Amino acid sequence: MTDNLHPRSRIVADRLAEAGIPGKIVVLPDAASTAALAAAALGIEVGAIANSLVFLADGEPLLVMTSGAHRVDTAALAERIGRTRITRASADDVRAATGQAIGGVAPTGHPAPLETLVDRDLADYDEIWAAGGTPHTVFPLTFDQLVALTGGTVVQVD
Repeated sequence: MTDNLHPRSRIVADRLAEAGIPGKIVVLPDAASTAALAAAALGIEVGAIANSLVFLADGEPLLVMTSGAHRVDTAALAERIGRTRITRASADDVRAATGQAIGGVAPTGHPAPLETLVDRDLADYDEIWAAGGTPHTVFPLTFDQLVALTGGTVVQVD
């Protein structure tokens, strides 16, 4: 099943199988490195894209799974989770924390578990889609599956 996938996407597929999530990795013909591109490629609302954004919260990696319809308010989010400062991670920081490149960061398949926050507004969708480890791969899952898969804390991110 995963033989033709990029190695990073194979890792994600393996983690999904281990978690009992039936969604399969879909390889898109064109890169979908933004929520808008992914939504257009899948023919769904941009809000149903679970965007994987990596930040540094007081210097430590923080994965924020946000609805593609939202922008993260880092100041408000820092206050909500009791951190002094949240800043956008550099491309090098993202790769070091996730093993994946910006535009294709999956909610799983990282070298080590990451503290994860999940946008509560993703619960408004019966099915959401997340990146599968590369900008060309995505997979479907439910909000509850995303929270369980990541061990994430549900919060308002905008």
